[in-house]
Amino acid sequence: MGSDSDRDPDIESESEGKVSRHHSQSSCPTEDEEESSLHLGPKVSLKEHLEKDKDDESLRRWKEQLIGSVDASAVEENQEPDVKILSLAIVSHGRPDILLPIPEENPKGLWFTLKEGSLYHLKFTIKVSNDIVCGLKYTNTVWKTGIKVDSSKEMLGTFSPQADPYTQEMPQETTPAGIFARGQYTARSKFVDDDNKCYLDINYTFDIQKDWTH
Repeated sequence: MGSDSDRDPDIESESEGKVSRHHSQSSCPTEDEEESSLHLGPKVSLKEHLEKDKDDESLRRWKEQLIGSVDASAVEENQEPDVKILSLAIVSHGRPDILLPIPEENPKGLWFTLKEGSLYHLKFTIKVSNDIVCGLKYTNTVWKTGIKVDSSKEMLGTFSPQADPYTQEMPQETTPAGIFARGQYTARSKFVDDDNKCYLDINYTFDIQKDWTH
């Protein structure tokens, strides 16, 4: 993987046309400041929260507003959330979606092909079990010939466990176009929560060509 100083001006042109992303920054308290002002009690599992005061109708409705309607009998005693990324769909207007089940291991060979200069967005299906997952975020880094050409991070939010998978759509992007943009890319995608627990870390390769292959 090359550094910024190793970039070839011709390769720089490969990233032309991709969506630019801007993230606002704000000052945050340090860990010491947070610890001095915040004292947390022992963690209580979601199942305990649901069972507590379950006969109080007003409290039950209030909890449903906060975490959604959750079946207490389907929630495990285990306090750790379980998040599974089930599938990835590549959505582009005017053509069928490319549906890719998430494999247990890194895909071997070419995983998919994108058309140059096309608008598209990614759509994931996500299953959450056991407990609430807080601050789930998606990061993606792309390289071409060993040089990083794109990097993005999207905050997805907080999800409570439920029987049906969530559908999460990423912002729309545009693939680069031109002779320098076409070819094979490598990428790494991750899903991580606020506690830095990683639920998916996948490496794969894809192509950008003059047209879709299927």
